[in-house]
Amino acid sequence: MSDTTNTVVTRSNRGQWEVAVDGRPELSRSYSSREEAIEGGRTIADQLGWQHVVEEADPTGVITDPQE
Repeated sequence: MSDTTNTVVTRSNRGQWEVAVDGRPELSRSYSSREEAIEGGRTIADQLGWQHVVEEADPTGVITDPQE
């Protein structure tokens, strides 16, 4: 049996926000905004009874959602 920490992690990844579910990749999701990702991660963590962690992104100075 794998050693899982029962953690749902929300993090920025190349301009998108992702929710990674430890040991349950089928539950992982991608979101376009930080707020949506945090809400989605919190919901999954609550459903599983797991911890939810938000990893803050370092500022890059890159605009990822330009106004057209």
